Amino acid sequence: MTPELVVLDMAGTTIHDGDAVNRCLSDALHAEGVTVHRDEVNAYMGLPKPVAIQRLLEQRAENAHRERVMRIHADFQARMIDHYRHSPEVRPVAGTEDALRQLKTAGIRVALDTGFDRQIADVILRRLQWGPELLDTTVTSDEVPRGRPHPDLILTAMHRTGVTDPRRVAKVGDTPADLQEGHAAGCGWVIGVTGGSHTCAELEPYPHTHLIHSVAELPEILIRS
Repeated sequence: MTPELVVLDMAGTTIHDGDAVNRCLSDALHAEGVTVHRDEVNAYMGLPKPVAIQRLLEQRAENAHRERVMRIHADFQARMIDHYRHSPEVRPVAGTEDALRQLKTAGIRVALDTGFDRQIADVILRRLQWGPELLDTTVTSDEVPRGRPHPDLILTAMHRTGVTDPRRVAKVGDTPADLQEGHAAGCGWVIGVTGGSHTCAELEPYPHTHLIHSVAELPEILIRS
């Protein structure tokens, strides 16, 4: 059985950005006088970014009032937009575009979902020139009531593409939040990508059906298995 829909994460899964999300989030917090380590930030990868900021502040017993969270988020957003517009590090993960074309040719709908908001996501999509030839829809964290690890992003992608059975949906991502999201939605395939922000050992404890190194491996799993 092949899926009707594949929902893939963006940064770290389909898009290489040189670990910019972690770096820009750390820098935005540092500008507010809050120093965090990479592993601390990594623990909240995949979540809506205001939620990640709030949790990092609370973890350090810092003021996490909404005004401060949104000020840090605005700084993070500006840093990310500048990076995605101009950095030579930004490119598709090797093999991603070919894999997406193979999925589409096989009649599988393809969606991206992300912990970014629409503004950042659109900057990335324009930079890579990804459109309907590769993607049926994209869903961002500011377009749903709840971000990861809740299932809302996937459920919205299903609604937009006319897919009704989550057992015919594959969720693919490189963070624990991605795997938890896929599990919460009841996806038939929950696939962790170990070549992004988290290693195989870090993803292993979370619910999954497959762990792969790269999105390039998806056609072998979803079409030819």
